[in-house]
This record gives sequence, C-alpha cells and structure tokens, in this order.
Amino acid sequence: MVQDFATLKKIYNVFDPFRPLPAGDPAYVDCQEVRGDGDILVEVGREILLSDRKTCQLYAGHRGAGKSTELLRLQKYLNEQGCFVVYFAADEQDIEPEDAQYTDILLACTRRLLEALKDNANSEPLVSWLKSRWHDLKDLLPDVSLEGLEVEKEISLFAKITAKLRTEPSLRHKIRERLNPHTQTLILALNQFIEDAKKRLPSEYSQLVVIADNLDRIVPITQEDGRSNHEHIFLDRSEQLKALNCHLIYTVPISLVFSNRATDLRDIYGSDAQVLPMIMVQTPENKSYQRGINKVQELLQKRVSQIDPNLSITNMFQQPEALQQLCLMSGGHVRNLLLLMKEAIKYTNNLPITTRALQRSISETRITYRNTVYADEWQALAKVYHSKQIVNDEQHRNLLFNRCILEYRHRDKEEQIQCWYDIHPLIKGIKEFQDAFANLNLNETQLDETGTN
Repeated sequence: MVQDFATLKKIYNVFDPFRPLPAGDPAYVDCQEVRGDGDILVEVGREILLSDRKTCQLYAGHRGAGKSTELLRLQKYLNEQGCFVVYFAADEQDIEPEDAQYTDILLACTRRLLEALKDNANSEPLVSWLKSRWHDLKDLLPDVSLEGLEVEKEISLFAKITAKLRTEPSLRHKIRERLNPHTQTLILALNQFIEDAKKRLPSEYSQLVVIADNLDRIVPITQEDGRSNHEHIFLDRSEQLKALNCHLIYTVPISLVFSNRATDLRDIYGSDAQVLPMIMVQTPENKSYQRGINKVQELLQKRVSQIDPNLSITNMFQQPEALQQLCLMSGGHVRNLLLLMKEAIKYTNNLPITTRALQRSISETRITYRNTVYADEWQALAKVYHSKQIVNDEQHRNLLFNRCILEYRHRDKEEQIQCWYDIHPLIKGIKEFQDAFANLNLNETQLDETGTN
C-alpha cells in the first residue's frame, strides 16, 4: 500500500469537493438510475431543442449535489446540438450570496454576454446605456473613464460594477439604488445586443443559451415585508429574469421549490423546476441500498484511478466495512462524500486508512451539522426521519437549504417516480436528535444501525 507523502497528497487533492467536473471528465459517473432516472440532457436540454419559443428554466438541488457538473454536461451537449452556450458561475466574480438582489443578476448576465459575444455583435446599445447612466455612477467608480470606450473597456467596466457589488458592501446599496430604476432600459439595450449577436453567430449555431449557475447559493433572508429575498428575486422579478431574448437556465435554491409558491413558479416559468436529488444509498425503510452504494464506490474508484490505475478504493481502508460506512454516512451527497474522504486522508500517515481516521472524519463533520441545527428544529428532524416526508413551512425549507434534510427519488413497481426525504445520516448520531426521536414515543420505529456510528 502507498507509503510516500507525494502520492498521498495526490490522492487527497483528487477528492477536491469544490471543483465541478468538466464535461467528458473520466472521473464522471452516471448516477441517473439511483437518482430517480432524471437526466438533465432530456429534462432541460430537449426542452430547449424542441421549443419554438425562448425558454426560461429553473434547476435546483442541494448545494454540493453535483448540479454544476451536470450543467457543464448540458453545456457540451447543447453546443453539439447547435447552441452557443454562455455558462457562468455567478458567485465567483459577480454576486455575493450573502446579499444578492435581482439587479446583481442582470448586471452579471450583461457582463458575461458581452464578454462571450464581443466578437459577434455590435455593443453600441450597451455603450449608449452606460453613457446615459454615467452621471449616476461616476462618483462610485472614480478610477474609470468613458473616454474612447471600446469593447474591452466595456467588459472591464461591467466587471468593475459587478466586482463592487460583490466585494464592497458599502457601495452595494448605492449602486443598486441608482441602477434599479433603469433595469428595464438595460434589458432593452441588452436584447438589442443579443439580437445582433444571434444574427452574426458562426453558421454552426442556431440558438443562444445562457446558464447562470450557483444562484442557488443565495442565502435566504426575510425582508421587511415578511417575504424572503428568494421570492423577491425569482417571483417578483420573474418577468425581468425571463425578458432576455435567448434561452435561459437559472439555478434556484431548493428551499424555494418546496415553498408555498411552488405552483406559482410552475405557472410563471412554464414548467416545474428540475431537481437533482441525492444518490439513494438507503431505502425509505432505512435499509442499505446496494445499487446506490455501488455507484458511490464507483465515483470514489474513478478518482483514485486517475492517480494510479492499480489503486483499489476497497483496499484503501483498513476494514472492508469502513468503505460501506463512508458511503452511508455521506447520505449520497457528493460534496459530503468527498469532504469525508479528504478528512479521513488528512488523519492518515500511511494507507490503508484506519478506522480511527475515518471515525475522526465523521465526528468532525457531525459537529458541523450539530452546530447548524437550532434547538427547536430537532423535533422536526425526528418527524422527518420517521415519516420520510416534509412539512411545507419555513423551518423545513431552512433545513433543506442547510442540507440537514435531503431529497431522494426512485421509481416504484409501477414505474412512477416517488419522492421522499430523510435527515442527513450524520445527524442520527447526535444526542439531541436521538433524544428528540425517543420523545416521539414511536415504538414501531427505531433508529437504523448507522445512527450510532
């Protein structure tokens, strides 16, 4: 088994949980069969290819479930089908998830479209819009001049605006305050730019698609009117979000999909938000689901094979059952799986990974989940564990957003898709949860064996 530090370091880094896999990456594992048979290429991609009108679709799922990896697959697929796709992760350079509003998203789309299509369209409409608004912005951007404004400088200027929205809280409100009354005119200018770009795209492209990723990371905040910022962005501003003259895909927080406005979302956007569920590693009856566990093990194996094709993920653990435990404790959540694996390697000097190192990894992550849950939420989690269903209220939506409750899907004997929920398996080992569960006095239900690990 591997002894040298350099190889151990490579194995540690191959489990990086914050790097989405590019399309075609050899480490990718198709988990469709253990995620309720959902396929983004069909559910989202074919909607674009079949539709005679521009579409605006929502894509949801728990943070870290693998949405970005699936969206990058979709980007490649659509490109191959004759679509020019502008993909961007909004939180990397454009928005601050802790404090984001619709105007930030519109400016991010403007900047990214201008950047991607600078060689294919006349940017004069956007230049004119900038000049008309400059008297409102020039004191906030003292290091910028509009003299000799060329396309590279236009891109830079929009980048400066979005950067200040993202990184400078003191300016964020001022910029929004001055630009909010003029978002409609920005949309008009952007659409003129888009229409010109579509006419000049290379001959192999017939459609334009924008994918705005990581908007699901926008933290829920209750506004002064008692409604959430998610509602203000995706419902109140839906007409503006849909207004760009191209196909649009926005990621949205999973908590919004399970709010009392879910039917409004469907009516407004024309279809239900597509949801990427967890990999099903357990059944609703709290039994291990080996098909799902095998997929999770395949996901791990493909990554270690990039380091050394002769490495076996099974042999990397001191005890064979430890790998099974790791898969179950992840809850089928890809990022948690990779984080648990990295933590276990961190506490390992030489392979194989000891049971002690794995338990340390599990315990550390469990503490994080314990600190996430408020005192009045333990009973709600106990009820979800018992019923495998959730209540449509703010408490359960917050638990979904924080990944304390996970969504799973499978096909039943009649080939109908069944959706069910469970708490994150790490929570089962927390004393506060176990006490809350015991207080339910549900004699017919017991914690499964993973709850004590």
